[in-house]
Amino acid sequence: MDPQQQQQVAAILGPDAAPFESLVSQLMSSSNEQRSHAESLFNLCRDLHPDALAHKLASLLHSSPAFDLRAMSALLLRKLLTYRVGSSASDADLSYLWPRLSPSSQASLKSLLLSALHLETDRSVSKKLSDTISALASSLLPDSAWPELLPFLFHAVSAPDSPRLHESALLIFSQLAFYLADDTSFVGHHLSTLHSILLASLSHPSSSDVRIAALSASVNLIMALESASDRDRLADLLSAMIRTLTESLNSGQEATAQDALELLVELAGVEPRFLRHQLADVVGAMLQIAEADGLEEGTRHLAIEFIVTLAEARERAPGMMRKLPQFVGRLFAVLMMMLLDIEDDPAWHTAEVLDENAGATSNYGMAQECLDRLSVAMGGNTIVPVASELLPAYLAAPEWQRHHAALITLAQIAEGCSKSAQLKPDVTITSVDSDDDIEDSDDERFVLLAGAHLIEGHVKMTVDQIKYVMTASAARKKGRAERTKEEDFDDEEGEMLKEENEQEEEVFDRV
Repeated sequence: MDPQQQQQVAAILGPDAAPFESLVSQLMSSSNEQRSHAESLFNLCRDLHPDALAHKLASLLHSSPAFDLRAMSALLLRKLLTYRVGSSASDADLSYLWPRLSPSSQASLKSLLLSALHLETDRSVSKKLSDTISALASSLLPDSAWPELLPFLFHAVSAPDSPRLHESALLIFSQLAFYLADDTSFVGHHLSTLHSILLASLSHPSSSDVRIAALSASVNLIMALESASDRDRLADLLSAMIRTLTESLNSGQEATAQDALELLVELAGVEPRFLRHQLADVVGAMLQIAEADGLEEGTRHLAIEFIVTLAEARERAPGMMRKLPQFVGRLFAVLMMMLLDIEDDPAWHTAEVLDENAGATSNYGMAQECLDRLSVAMGGNTIVPVASELLPAYLAAPEWQRHHAALITLAQIAEGCSKSAQLKPDVTITSVDSDDDIEDSDDERFVLLAGAHLIEGHVKMTVDQIKYVMTASAARKKGRAERTKEEDFDDEEGEMLKEENEQEEEVFDRV
């Protein structure tokens, strides 16, 4: 470090706050040169004076009137207090500040972080500060090295006059859920308390932010708990979680509702069995959202994603969606209606370059994907009766869009329904083989239609792919067998798991 840099570092870390505030401002500069110079000075402070740097950042976070400086301080502290796995030893030793701080600096920093969170008035800064506290806590909690944190959080979520602090505490609980769930002492002594807090927070009377933060914490805690009996202690949260979603929609807060849906989709994929006791109510609520034309596409798509994800969770929750065939029919109808959302342009009919996605909308793409996934997940015995009810009306309609939707539906469900003998290809093909259809359809449509009725010779041409699928099937069956030993499936679930194994064996016997 040259003499000029020494003077600059001394001024930055000195008693006058202005040089340090200037440095933090320059770290946010749009000028690459200015930002690069500031980064080099910041790294010198980090490498040579970790205690002084931590104190300066915490003080700025605690007392600066400029919210952008407070936000940047929170981000910088988070970076310094997060151990990055995969870094080289020398880089990790320098960039991970915590072990290089003196015990007094560590104690002071923990206190200042909690105090700053308590005093913070700006929501965006609070969220960044919550992330910083969570990052530090994730490395300290396994060693019980932050005993003040949990009492602070429990007090914060009971503060009636500060929804912002309430939300921040719940966000920290959400991020720490997997650490807390691994702590048998916490589960034994505090799970009931946290359950009561989450139940009350999901019904917060005035703040949707608190309700969504509570939903996030609930979902993460449910996914983190390894014991089914511990998860069952939280079962009554589900009604409140769904109510959080519906109230957001009823009040026109679709962005909040989409946040809730994303969390519930994650829960459906990771811990679907938590939903089984209220499955009909939950899936019914999601279908109402999917069927609501007045909602944003993103909202409806997330509700559909929830149901399809649940259908795909066969190995974690065997046969659960098969108990609700009426809901599968409603979802299938929604997806076919979405296939009608396609545009046409006469100029495309004479185009020299083929674009298979021309005219396709986001609704159309979502429907295609989900029809494929749903048919594979549910199988022909469930899907074919549903498709057989809907396809004739589409094929008999005068609109080309409905003919197109029917053909695309056949193509998309072909894999999942390949072993079912219930769908009569001769009837289906006869229904669409009018002269007008032949003249108006291109080769691609006929290939798609034929794809649903591949003959044995075509299958043999794809033997390599079939070998891959069979290998994957064997791995799935082995995994299911292992889970049957490990998990507490009830008799009905065990029987459905056995049925899925038999169905998978049947389809490959036919091949």
